[in-house]
Amino acid sequence: MTSQPQPVPTPPHEADSGRPLDIAFSPCPNDTFVFEAWAHGRVPGAPALDVTFADIDITNGMAERGEFDILKVSYAVLPYVLDEYALLPCGGALGRGCGPLVLTKEAGTDLTGKTVAVPSERSTAYLLFRLWAAEVVPGGVGEIVVLPFHEIMPAVRDGKVDAGLVIHEARFTYQNYGLHCLADMGAHWESTTGLPIPLGAIIAKRSLGAETLGRLADAARASVRMAWDDPEVSRPYVLAHSQEMDPAVADQHIGLYVNEFTADLGEDGYAAVRGLLTRAAAEGLVPPLRHDALRPA
Repeated sequence: MTSQPQPVPTPPHEADSGRPLDIAFSPCPNDTFVFEAWAHGRVPGAPALDVTFADIDITNGMAERGEFDILKVSYAVLPYVLDEYALLPCGGALGRGCGPLVLTKEAGTDLTGKTVAVPSERSTAYLLFRLWAAEVVPGGVGEIVVLPFHEIMPAVRDGKVDAGLVIHEARFTYQNYGLHCLADMGAHWESTTGLPIPLGAIIAKRSLGAETLGRLADAARASVRMAWDDPEVSRPYVLAHSQEMDPAVADQHIGLYVNEFTADLGEDGYAAVRGLLTRAAAEGLVPPLRHDALRPA
């Protein structure tokens, strides 16, 4: 993953008389697949976008500082930003069988008192890990070390940390590092709640107004449906930003993270988000949500 925001040009397109809206999302295949049509001005009536690529830990910080009109963030950051941003009901990442993994060098490692590398402490993956550990590691894990995503598996392989929490395409590549999957955070979440796994959210500034927020939701939904209708159109954009990822892995990535919840959160999606943040608040991991904080924009 890239570690710094990377502005990229967007074709001229003025859906409004005003400026294009600033949007930041990751270069991961699911995000580029979802936003390709909109970013290139092919969604009729959609507001124009000025696109920046940034990893989700960076966009989380952008949201907390109130930067950018539209952002892809972790659901874990919502309790900190929902006064200024509204959750859009589409465009994000929820699913089943797609949760973070805890990897170790030796199978069956006991994590009590052990050092665990994580990609961020403001991430859904981290919340799921902490909720899992509270149940499964009664003695508690040891030190938490925050590392860039791409450094976690090598650090576990080389013995620099005892375990690593990984996301996204690492589900398909961790065996290449000789690592073992100690636990699947998503499987644990699904088995204990019956709900999908809430991973990444699309948020937009409330100051844009209800009408514009509605248009943004419509545009995101239309963009993903256009990608589904003709996946080959988005492929050059997806592969150009996937940092030499094998095309087959990129396709697996899209298949896992772009699904019916991307088109619309629906009742199960909203229940999953509320469930995660309510449980995390009960453990003192995030501030509690207001009862109406997740209301549709």
